[in-house]
Amino acid sequence: MFQSFAVTARPEQGPPRLAALREEMTVENLDGFLVPRADAHQGEYVAPRDERLSWLTGFTGSAGFCAVLPDVAGVFIDGRYRTQVKRQVAEHFTPVPWPDITLTDWLKEKLPQGGRVGFDPWLHTLGEIRAAEKALKGTGISLVRSPNLVDRVWTDQPAPPAEPARPHPMEFAGESAESKCDRLAAELLKSGHRAAVITMPDSIMWLLNIRGADIPRNPLAQGFAVLHDDGRVDLYMDPRKIDGLGEHLGERVVAHPPETFLGALDTLTGPVRVDPASVPQIVADVLADRLAEGADPCALPKARKNAAEIAGTAEAHLRDAVAMVDLLYWLDSQAPGTVTETQVVTRLEDARRRDNSLQDISFETIAGTGPNGAVMHYRVTEESDSLLEDGHLLVLDSGGQYLDGTTDITRTVPVGTVGDEEKACFTRVLKGMIAMSMLRWPVGLAGRDIECVARMPLWLAGQDFNHGVGHGVGTYLNVHEGPQRLSRVSHVPLEPGMILSNEPGYYREGSFGIRLENLVVVEQAPALRTSDPERAMLQWRTLTYVPIDRRLVVVDMLSREERDWLNAYHRDVADKLAPRLGEEARMWLDAATAPI
Repeated sequence: MFQSFAVTARPEQGPPRLAALREEMTVENLDGFLVPRADAHQGEYVAPRDERLSWLTGFTGSAGFCAVLPDVAGVFIDGRYRTQVKRQVAEHFTPVPWPDITLTDWLKEKLPQGGRVGFDPWLHTLGEIRAAEKALKGTGISLVRSPNLVDRVWTDQPAPPAEPARPHPMEFAGESAESKCDRLAAELLKSGHRAAVITMPDSIMWLLNIRGADIPRNPLAQGFAVLHDDGRVDLYMDPRKIDGLGEHLGERVVAHPPETFLGALDTLTGPVRVDPASVPQIVADVLADRLAEGADPCALPKARKNAAEIAGTAEAHLRDAVAMVDLLYWLDSQAPGTVTETQVVTRLEDARRRDNSLQDISFETIAGTGPNGAVMHYRVTEESDSLLEDGHLLVLDSGGQYLDGTTDITRTVPVGTVGDEEKACFTRVLKGMIAMSMLRWPVGLAGRDIECVARMPLWLAGQDFNHGVGHGVGTYLNVHEGPQRLSRVSHVPLEPGMILSNEPGYYREGSFGIRLENLVVVEQAPALRTSDPERAMLQWRTLTYVPIDRRLVVVDMLSREERDWLNAYHRDVADKLAPRLGEEARMWLDAATAPI
């Protein structure tokens, strides 16, 4: 099994760590301190050194934060983690449903007489702090820039990562770094910006066609960059990471020690573009009146995959599907009550490792059986490891990081004989995934405009789920990539080349969970006989080809169009995968993809 890197507090460690932090708050004359799950780069995943939230509270989710006051410590989590947080945090921490309850409303209630709440300006964005300060105006509560107090009390904090980076081949990148820099520099000139500060590591990796190993499961090298309007790049990165990359980076990229980054910002001539959603507050403080707000210049170009990236991702998915079929075929041969979640995870990761282009898994494999399946981002541990018992549903969410693409797939499979209610809920989730897969929509719509399509079958039954319908996915980069999303809060129009997940689900706490996920890419839709000639349309092309378990489908709940889609999908699965499989696996695949 691939190594897990989490730094997590055990329940008995939480109280003394919390007490030590509160002592430092007293030293700094603070009434509160914010502990985000974030680093200076604002990525979803962080290095072990930056696992401050997990170290303090025990909560290991990929989003959330803790607000520590003298007599209460709130752990703020969204709908994905409300079951998980109950299992992980000690009684000294109070789960807070977020964003139902905002940080500022919570602070107003807990600090009615006002107070000083400290935060590390490296770990909170300009947009985040500005919004909070606006909401707290007139309350007497102030947000105060502070040294990081968790780092003071974390005596065995891991060292910063310094893993070597490597070039990303042109055959997979599809465009040279020089071309990308020139293209983005032209956009800066057009916007009247002299430079742009880039703090997101995946943006730097994409721009310079390199990949790193600083972050578990994500091929990132942490650092900062400044792209100038003439195409030059100043790169602020530990020299150990880029040793030997001089020829690849070329003369236009000048490397500097990371500790010189803030000082170099002082010398820039404005306006300098920063993205308020990702730039640390301390960067905005240094730039002051030279600051110009705008999107990360790499974000949309990175999201619009080129032909080489799409072709590589499609091929990676087919090889990945072979590993999935190996796992599903094996599972079908095991009797209920004889296999554990850990065995499933190990078997699947071993199957993926047979592909020599696999660099890592793309996130910690989720294998949740029965009640564990209702924990949306469940991670099996020694304590939680459970048998797959008769009547259970197993939610299996996993993926691989291959040199030519990143995969992410979820399948829900039955263990033994499953009840009618579980099958009905599964079929509604399947109907939602099919509806999204079949959708055509006008150019200009964002994820928020169409995500309800995947929820409609559940809504009609009075059901729903507390996560987005889909997230963006990188190409041998982050498995969760912005700015594209299928979410109620996504305002970014969908464009050709964007890769997203299509993953509706349903979760019944204490009982079972269901999720289905394919990756899809946006493409131009061909005109129909009935099409308005002036109205351009978009559609999805599916990239994931793995059987959907027919034993859980209530056929009478599907329309003729939905049956036709599922049968056509399974024909494609059989056609694409059969030549890659051994004889026994092909026989299993034939049965798994038989028409309904």
